[in-house]
Amino acid sequence: MKPTVLLATTSSWFPTARLAVALAHAGFTVDAVCPPRHPLDKTSAVRQMCAYHGLTPLRSFADAVAATKPDFILPGDDLATRHLHHLHGRECAQERAGSEICNLIERSLGAPESFAIVYARTAFMRLAQEEGIRVPQTETISNTHDLRAWLAQMGFPTVLKADCTSGGEGVRVVHTIEEAEHAYRRLQAPPLLARAAKRALVDQDKTLVWPSLLRRRPVVNGQAFVAGREATSTVACWNGVVLAGLHFEVLKKRSSAGPATVMRLIENAEMTAAAEKIARRLNLSGVHGLDFMLEADTGNAFLIEINPRSTQVGHLTLGPGRDLPAALYAAVSGQAVQPAAKLTEKDTIALFPHEWLQDPASSFLQSGYHDVPWQEPELVRACVRKRPKIGWYSRQNPIPSFSAVRLPVQGRSAENSRDAGWIAKQSESPNA
Repeated sequence: MKPTVLLATTSSWFPTARLAVALAHAGFTVDAVCPPRHPLDKTSAVRQMCAYHGLTPLRSFADAVAATKPDFILPGDDLATRHLHHLHGRECAQERAGSEICNLIERSLGAPESFAIVYARTAFMRLAQEEGIRVPQTETISNTHDLRAWLAQMGFPTVLKADCTSGGEGVRVVHTIEEAEHAYRRLQAPPLLARAAKRALVDQDKTLVWPSLLRRRPVVNGQAFVAGREATSTVACWNGVVLAGLHFEVLKKRSSAGPATVMRLIENAEMTAAAEKIARRLNLSGVHGLDFMLEADTGNAFLIEINPRSTQVGHLTLGPGRDLPAALYAAVSGQAVQPAAKLTEKDTIALFPHEWLQDPASSFLQSGYHDVPWQEPELVRACVRKRPKIGWYSRQNPIPSFSAVRLPVQGRSAENSRDAGWIAKQSESPNA
């Protein structure tokens, strides 16, 4: 009998749908708890979808577990991970520490002792340093006096980061005292209710709802600025052991603090060792991301933060040791499994839809591997159809750009005018 994985997500993030497809191909039965109209619904991978309600999140997750009876839970975003941690904490507070749901969460995420530290940037950096991992100096900043003392010590530029934020949203690089004080006030302030409502209603992202309602002030940290190139690792772990990993250098981003749109697969012994040490120290299970800076002058890898959930590259199957879904399937099922066929021999990967949305004429779409899920046409079509409706999309007609770009299809490079024509025809439909 195939093991069941429950994908838990609170936002309509496209990569979660990509991960579902990869997990199904690896052999899992895939169920999901997610908001309405999630891209997961446009894949052929998901057997059962349970509703996520932002105002009753723990009940949503508990009901989904009861309905699907999974062998494993995989969170697709930071808020989903926090919900699982809080659900575990609630069970323990009610003297049900050994309950079935507690055991499931620990099996899926790792030791509960690690739950708090993955959100506390300064504490996590100190733990990493204890393991001999290269990290930039990081300190908690409790008030403006601390801020000025930090600036006097570190100089400019410097980095301010808020705990419990993700996707670059709680990060500011500042160059003057005025910038630093303004950024500190903004990072420390609870989210505005109007902003939280907009994010929830328009972007289907509930991350800010409870912090806004409860007027929570996040902890702000100062981190030494490392001049260099961004890099990232995504690893599959089981009981503190790294089973498979992907290491990338970021070549291009949607914005200075936004997600990567183009990445280059690399081998980096320092990043690999850091991932193994963190997984072992925190006894991690599941999928986790680690962000690094590769110092410009030396190439040294500085670990700068952890993401306690899958990242946007978790679905990529790039051969033995680089296939996270296959590694997880083997761990959960106890059965040996062959990694999926390697997606591409190219090292440079343009992530769909981000790079195409940002620049349909990008040279990376031709020179690298453009990661379009052609095997899931409904998912591609949904992504195209969304463009006129969401503010961060261009108003220009996106379809013609496909016909001019050579995209890899089923492992070979080919002109995709046929696929582009089909999508264009579908998007012009009155029901599209």
